[in-house]
This record gives sequence, C-alpha cells and structure tokens, in this order.
Amino acid sequence: MAEKKETLLVSLRNITKVYGHHRALHEVSFDLYPGEVHCLVGENGAGKSTLIKILSGAITPDQGEICIQGQCFRALTPRQAITLGVSTIYQDAELVDSLTVADNIFLGSEQSTRFSFIVDKKAQFVRAQEIINTLHLPLEPSLLVEELSSSQRQMLQITKALYREAKILIMDEPTSALGLEEKRALMEIIRTLKSQGIGIIYISHYLEEIFEVGDRVTILKDGTSMGTYRISEITIEEVVRKMVGRDASAFFSRRLVPLGEVCFEVKNLTKKGLVEGVSFAVRRGEIFGLGGLVGSGRSEVVHLIFGALPLDQGEIWLGGKRGMIRSPQDAIRQGIALIPEDRRKMAMLLGRDLVENTALVHNDIFRGPILYRKEEMTMTQDIIRKLTVATQSETQLIEELSGGNQQKVVIGRWLLDGYEVYIFDEPTKGVDIGAKERIYELMVELAEQGKSIIMISSSMPELLSMSDRIGIMRQGRMVDIVESKSVTEEYLIRAFIGV
Repeated sequence: MAEKKETLLVSLRNITKVYGHHRALHEVSFDLYPGEVHCLVGENGAGKSTLIKILSGAITPDQGEICIQGQCFRALTPRQAITLGVSTIYQDAELVDSLTVADNIFLGSEQSTRFSFIVDKKAQFVRAQEIINTLHLPLEPSLLVEELSSSQRQMLQITKALYREAKILIMDEPTSALGLEEKRALMEIIRTLKSQGIGIIYISHYLEEIFEVGDRVTILKDGTSMGTYRISEITIEEVVRKMVGRDASAFFSRRLVPLGEVCFEVKNLTKKGLVEGVSFAVRRGEIFGLGGLVGSGRSEVVHLIFGALPLDQGEIWLGGKRGMIRSPQDAIRQGIALIPEDRRKMAMLLGRDLVENTALVHNDIFRGPILYRKEEMTMTQDIIRKLTVATQSETQLIEELSGGNQQKVVIGRWLLDGYEVYIFDEPTKGVDIGAKERIYELMVELAEQGKSIIMISSSMPELLSMSDRIGIMRQGRMVDIVESKSVTEEYLIRAFIGV
C-alpha cells in the first residue's frame, strides 16, 4: 500500500486494560487511515475484542489515548463513538426481526412528518433505497428482517452505518456465517467502501481473507502488539508464527495417566446449522481436548451431549450402553457433569451462599424437595478444604469470592456424586495462576480415578499441555483428531483456520 498522507481517522496510543489479575491489553497502539482496510488478528483471548470495544465506547481503558479525526479522548461513551463516526458490525447482527429493512435503518432516529409524532414511512423508504443503491446491495426496504439471509443482515448493518454517516467501520468476523458467494459479495462491498474513503478495521480468523482485502495487519498476542505490517510485506506463515509464539513457562506440566477402555462415545451428533456429523470416543483416564475458533461448534457439541440442546440426529454411549438424554437432568442422572464457560449466567446462584451453590445439583437431582442444611454445611466445608477455596466461611455469598474461587465452588458441586464423564468448558477462563494450577491438578486427579474428561479451551498452552488427544472443530464439523504431543501451536492454529 502506498504511503498515506491523509489525516489519521483513528489513533489509539498505549491502550492498557486489566481485569483483576488478567492483562487484556498492554500498551497497544493502532491507527487507521481513510480508505484503508486495517486487519486485526490474534488467537482467541489475544485482546482483539477488548480493543474494538474501547474504540466503540463499550469499555473504558485503564490508560492510553483515543484520537478520532484529530479529537483526542481519555475514553469514549457509545454515543460519543457513534457521533464521531464509529460503527461496529458484529458477526451476530443486532437487528429487530419483526421490523422492515427501512425501519431497522432508522430505528432510534426515525424521520417524522410535519406532525412530529408520526413516523414518515415514505421518506424513510426513499432514503433507505438511496443508501442501498449507492452500494448496489441486494436489499428491499420493505422486506422484514426475519426474511433476510445472513449476508443480507450484514449488508443491512452496513446500510445503517452509512445512514449514520460512519467514517470508521469495525467488522468483527463478518464472514463467519456466510457462504462462498456471499463472501465474495461482501469483499466487493468492502472495496466500494474503501473507494468512498471509509476506513475499515477488519477482524477475522480466516487469514486468506486478510490477504485478499487488507492493506495492513496488526497482530495481537496475549494482549500485546506483535507489530503492524503491510500485507505486501508479510506472509501467512509469518502471521501465524507471531500469533502463537510464547514462553514455554505458559505450559503446565502434568502427570500422564494410563488410559483404560472407552467409557464415552458420540456418533454422528447433528444439530442443523450448528453441528454436523461429529463423532469421537473418550477412554477412562483420558483428557480429550476440543479445539477450534469461537463459533466452530465446540460448545454446541457439549450442549448436545448434556441435553441442553435437542439432537436432530446422533447417538451418545456411556459404558457400552446407549444413553437417552433429552435434558440436563437426564445427562446428570446418567453420569455426565458439565462445568459451563459462563459461570455467572449458567452455574452460579447469585445472592446465595456457598452452601446453596455447592449443594445445588446434589439436592435437585438426588435429594428432592427436602433440604438437609447440616449435611449441606458438612459437604461444603469438605469442598472448601479439598479445593482450597479462599472464603470467610461457607455462608459467604458466592459473588464476593474471586473468579478463581467461584470456579472452584462450581467444580466442587460435581465432586459430591459419582460422575463418569466430566465436561470442562473453558475451565480456567478469568482465573488467576494459582487457581488455574489447582484446577489442572484436579482434572488430572479425576483422570487418575478413571473418569473420562472432555475439555474445551481457547488457550493453546492449556489445550496442548492438558489434553491427551485434541479434536479439531471447524464450521460445525470435527475435521481431525490428533495426539497432543505430536502437534504444535502453529499446526493447531492452521487447522482451526483451515490454512
């Protein structure tokens, strides 16, 4: 790309954001010129989402400076960002399905007739058609959003941004739900936007797209910038190496466990639009990793196993017998435990103490409506000691604990009864290093007891150091199963992306 002489649209300088013990971003700088596609890449958890949320006003940085078209700020609000011309197009379109294309474009800033309380539907329709025509989009202003395809919904978001006179478009994984022809159409739209002087921040795990449409690329790793490069001066191989390189100290050294017979197996798990034909088996004592990009179908697979999503097709076998799992209660009764990724939404009773949170599943599934407070107190005290939960007492509210100790309580509830299969979905997300190692140790202890473990992780070191084998998910399919000791981070990221 030729050297730019225009005033920068965006200049982020030394942006830092810390959550507890986790450093999401550390002194990251990033800029964007008019008519440029500046790509942002990094593995899951590298800091991409945090950076764009800071630019769009959703998150306040701990330090750094945000400059947009020459105006500089310590932090932005979402309204300020929109006023300054920043618009974000997320992979999951935030649209109202029951309204028309035109209604969605003007939602919140409706045009009115001379009677100010009446929406001027005709004027909105005409203006919407004008914007659509400028980009030659296959949209009709009168269509209901629920009738649109995934690509049309993204085009509608672009139309909304142009109506707001956006000068800076953030595209977050825009092709994740698109087919080949739809991707090609989107690339043409991006080229048209560039020609109109709009700057685009493009985030994608599909590196071929970046080399097709990008001018420059900034690579993030563990919250730190690994550099900004002109696309013409770097290769896909170099990008991959910079994305995954890290110190060996990031890897946990675990004990190996002798593996027994197959204890758990799934055959041809299918849920239309989410997962297709997934099959794998897990032996006693094995930690089976599930790896892939966000949106690859990892979590959907375990939700199907646990009965949280209904199967369209497929079989689940436990101990040589076919399981009939239609709900989480069925899964629990048949010996399957799930530690979900989002503990606050899916695993914690906020406003309740450790006793209630620990005894939750035990009481609901195995004891019925009668509560035994003394027994619950004893069980909770045992879990606190066993997992070294840092708490004032078993009657402390769970939200008052640190993230790592909350996770220990959530895991602890599944140690009260005899499960054969443990599913850990992002088990160390948002926990400090001490809690992380205790969770790893606990997983190995379960393996030594002959339990079968399935672990989803976005952390490459975690996936490689904890798994015996790794199932690679891409676009809803299990594309490969590999021995963890025979592959590298670089191999995995290539497999996840499909390079």
